Amino acid sequence: MSDRGPLIDKKFASRVDWNLMRTFVDIVRAGGIGAAARQLNRQQPSISAALKRLEEHVGATLLHRHATGVEMTAAGKAMMALCEDMLESARMMPHQIAQATKRVEGIVRMQIVSGLVSTEFDEAIASFHRRNPAIHVEIRVSPWRQVLDALEQGEVEIGVGYDSSVRGSLMYEPLLVERQQLYCSRSSPYFGYRVSRLGELKDQDFVLTGDDEIELITHLRRRYRLGTKISGLAEDINEARRLIVNGIGIGFLPILAAESEVAKGRLWPILHADFEPSYDIFLLARSETARDTATQLFWDEVLRRIRAQHRS
Repeated sequence: MSDRGPLIDKKFASRVDWNLMRTFVDIVRAGGIGAAARQLNRQQPSISAALKRLEEHVGATLLHRHATGVEMTAAGKAMMALCEDMLESARMMPHQIAQATKRVEGIVRMQIVSGLVSTEFDEAIASFHRRNPAIHVEIRVSPWRQVLDALEQGEVEIGVGYDSSVRGSLMYEPLLVERQQLYCSRSSPYFGYRVSRLGELKDQDFVLTGDDEIELITHLRRRYRLGTKISGLAEDINEARRLIVNGIGIGFLPILAAESEVAKGRLWPILHADFEPSYDIFLLARSETARDTATQLFWDEVLRRIRAQHRS
């Protein structure tokens, strides 16, 4: 079939079989007609016929077939984007109707890393509660690896945290870029000074965050032998900050989690800004698409605010 100029069919929506669009999405996601047929437990000729009918409806070739699968044309990419939007709208329909009729109850269970500072996340919680006052929100705090494990094991539905790699069982939505700085208290001889060579700090008493330490920070410490003299340990950013403020040792903290103590003159950032390590903090969920209404509504609320922030 050759692509031809689009003819606007005002009755397209009433003429087309909407199941053809779902089949088209299944072909693209499976990577080919044969693979889609196997996944759907249907005969390959019926899948091919469905694609042909959809192409006839839209008047354009949607997929090029080759030995290793299929490739979307420009028309196919446009169709895929529209089909995914329609499928998402259909999936959200029962959730939105439940919300509109004030029938949403339940529990949203989350697990997050300590010391999280995110305006978008906080505003999403507040907005979600205003819209759904009958839904109970439960938040647990733990080191980042435990956040990932709790999600995979189904103990919670939503997580916020760091990951040093990508687990295929999880979905990752970037929430913010977090930076860390190395801090000391007023009692430290480094208070008021900036350090250019990290190696000179190797003999300083150090506060560690244990399993909550980001791997990027671990590698940095080991490179410069920081933390060889451990004077304190807290697997919670807020408690690690308490130890550093009270002179137990120097230590790494997220900048936003420490800024109030810096403003009060109780903490001092030792490193120059160019040396501050940074990494992504993610909104996390299991890859499976089936979620209860309460969880889905909260997920959508946070995503809406994240994407609005990224567009601004």
